[in-house]
Amino acid sequence: MSLGRRLLACGQQDPGGAALLAVLAGLSVAAPLLNLAVPNGSPWHLSTYWLTLLGKYLCYGMVALALDLIWGYCGILSLGHAAFFSLGGYAMGMYLMRQIGRRGVYGDPILPDFMVFLNWHSLPWFWTGFNHFWFALPMMVLAPGVLALVFGWFAFRSRVTGVYLSIMTQALSYALMLAFFRNDMGFGGNNGFTDFKDILGWDLHADRTRVALFVVSAVALAISYLACRAVVVSRAGRVLRAIRDAESRTRFLGYRVESYKLWVFVWSAVIAGLAGALYVPQVGIINPSEFAPINSIEAVIWVAVGGRGTLIGAVAGAVLVNYAKTFLTGALPEVWLYALGALFIVVTLFLPRGLMGLVPGTARLCPAGGTRRATWPRQSELGVSAESKVK
Repeated sequence: MSLGRRLLACGQQDPGGAALLAVLAGLSVAAPLLNLAVPNGSPWHLSTYWLTLLGKYLCYGMVALALDLIWGYCGILSLGHAAFFSLGGYAMGMYLMRQIGRRGVYGDPILPDFMVFLNWHSLPWFWTGFNHFWFALPMMVLAPGVLALVFGWFAFRSRVTGVYLSIMTQALSYALMLAFFRNDMGFGGNNGFTDFKDILGWDLHADRTRVALFVVSAVALAISYLACRAVVVSRAGRVLRAIRDAESRTRFLGYRVESYKLWVFVWSAVIAGLAGALYVPQVGIINPSEFAPINSIEAVIWVAVGGRGTLIGAVAGAVLVNYAKTFLTGALPEVWLYALGALFIVVTLFLPRGLMGLVPGTARLCPAGGTRRATWPRQSELGVSAESKVK
């Protein structure tokens, strides 16, 4: 089948994904116009506050997408994705902090402001190179990716699964939070990084820079969705679903289950790290509280509310839950945690497929062939993978 026909078939079989891409494209065009071209007094003007808020939602959508890829399709429930998100954010924060401070002979900042305040006399070795964006950019994905690779290699090689793996990921995130709280770690301690000035020479407080960051976030979410969809509709995606439904049987058929789980876990961490890197310049701060296990648990709720194993539902759940959080924490701040807990209980008991389960005839993803209707993955898919391997 030609590429054009396959894309058309995917659009027909995955209307939710097509709608998501259309919404992101529309936002990328409408938001800059409403913020920059429409006067402040107009009711159609999009304020910088709401532009930044929408940008945050897009970053949260990427985190939910990353978590849904491993939980919804491979059965790996991670309660530590806040660690990968935060590491990507800290890498971006290190670059932004290197743009602030007293300049040296060649015009580069010598020490970030917080190091001067804490009486540091020299730049730590792991800060070297972060004054250049070309160096910081790969670090934003390498830092969470390497951590996921090391952690996943030991965990999956030891065949740690289920609730034990979830607890280990949560402990990893909590340990990093405690470490980053220390002033002698060189990451700003309790205060973290804040008071950023510019990025790539552009003023971070300017409306045009905010608009550019929003558009980049929308594009990153669209690319992440397409990449995740490409994974789940491939043969590797069928193996991931087989691992989720019958891991032992998949291993007995000859598949290297640990390798599949490690690969998708690292890929998920990279997406979460990229989301953190885009999040920091828009909110203007990153501190150790981002590592808190509650943030990872909230991400799980986003996916459960939207629809686990749907990709598009994970993004929708992240946006809807965070919008509700913004509204309730402003109107009734003492009610939010109770509402969040009640929402998770209701979804678990009455909406096991999340909000996407309420949409009749919604295809989850376009299958690899692009012609038959997509269905909820069943354990019978394991047989398809087995036959393909025999051939």
